[in-house]
Amino acid sequence: MKARDLGIPFEGTVGENNAITDVEGVLVGHSTIIDGEGDLIVGKGPIRTGVTAVFPCGKNLAEVYSGYFSYNGNGEMTGTAWIEESGLLKGPICITNTHSVGTVRDAIIKWIMKNDLAKQRIFWSLPVVAETYDGLLNDINGFHIKDENVFDALDTASYGQVIEGNVGGGTGMVCHQFKGGIGTSSRVIDEKHGGYTVGVLAQANYGLREHLTVAGVPVGIEMKNDYKPKFKFETNQKQETGSIIVIVATNAPLLPIQLRRLAKRVSAGLARVGGYGGNYSGDIFLAFSTANIFEDGVNKEEKTKTVVSLDNKHISSLFKAVAEATEEAIVNALVNAETMEGINGNIVYSLPHEPLIDILIKYNRLEKV
Repeated sequence: MKARDLGIPFEGTVGENNAITDVEGVLVGHSTIIDGEGDLIVGKGPIRTGVTAVFPCGKNLAEVYSGYFSYNGNGEMTGTAWIEESGLLKGPICITNTHSVGTVRDAIIKWIMKNDLAKQRIFWSLPVVAETYDGLLNDINGFHIKDENVFDALDTASYGQVIEGNVGGGTGMVCHQFKGGIGTSSRVIDEKHGGYTVGVLAQANYGLREHLTVAGVPVGIEMKNDYKPKFKFETNQKQETGSIIVIVATNAPLLPIQLRRLAKRVSAGLARVGGYGGNYSGDIFLAFSTANIFEDGVNKEEKTKTVVSLDNKHISSLFKAVAEATEEAIVNALVNAETMEGINGNIVYSLPHEPLIDILIKYNRLEKV
């Protein structure tokens, strides 16, 4: 479901699926592993993890313009040195858990070779793989993500609706001390500003309870002592130690420097929900545009490329769209995630819908039915 289905008021007009896939050409796939219960036995489980894949413009190695921004760098997103240098993104993006980044990165290259997508005789790749930490619920040091899980996420990636909550890379994640995970949303800009579409996908695994804000309402304060996570061993729940990865897609014709500016505006949407980029949080955002697509291995002899770009005086509506879609994507992750028990019987509860609605009514953000 979507947070809007609960009546939660958000700004802006959404696309058909209210998802990153509303940007034409973008595909999303998940591979989810949920297995075992009880005490942690490293290498055996319990397992609560996965991989989420995002293709910018179909299952190919075409290049698109891209830019990224590290709001707080206690995290990892591979391939960003080349994005910073060249402004180009090539191939799929994957998101997983912290200790599986290397496996996922290598598996992407294997998948490319397996599917014969490399057009050049001499092929090299710098895949983009990002992470957040799921070690409170998952046997993260058991290294349960294998090549076949990555292949599954890539193979099943599709257009249309996107499953949210406890899926893919978001399977074992925690957000504002409720169950977190994958969330997505989109915005369609008014025709007078170009009619462009902006889509956001977030892997939400950050935040303290008291900072959670939904539609401007201090939900976390109202629920500060309710549905608190239960951990067998003491954890530091007074300090933000999680992370959030956000991928932004648009069909607006933007250059790499403009896309970096777009990625920065994720921070505004994150702040609306109560994220502030704490010292131990890895908050890394990447944006790409599908307006200029450079086919892999085609017309390599051309010395120039003709591209289209948006004048900066028209970009503010896109900034606003990113902030709005990021806020809604995070809340969608929370609304869709279900209570999960993981290693050592640790339990993280879902954000309960009825108490959430009651709080919004209390603050006059919803009308009582």
